[in-house]
Amino acid sequence: MAESKKKASEEQSVPFEEALQQLQGVVEALESGTLGLEESLGQFEKGIGLLKTCNDVLERAEQRIEILTGVDAEGNPTTEPFDNQATIDQETPGQDEDASLF
Repeated sequence: MAESKKKASEEQSVPFEEALQQLQGVVEALESGTLGLEESLGQFEKGIGLLKTCNDVLERAEQRIEILTGVDAEGNPTTEPFDNQATIDQETPGQDEDASLF
């Protein structure tokens, strides 16, 4: 039990790019079909942990992003929080409804 908590804490401290690279290595190893069952299960569990780490980092980054919506009279940027639930079909702030490419 203590070992799994240690592994989880180590995975959380890995930089995003390194975790992603390790995850890609795990996927390649699993897809190669050369691993035994126990080793495959171990790699799968490692991959799940790395995937969770990457997702956590991305979620924290989304929470920090602000969208530039314009500039006020004094020239200061105006922003609003990033809505990670928005879809491409929703109107973007400051988007002109009449503006169209076609």
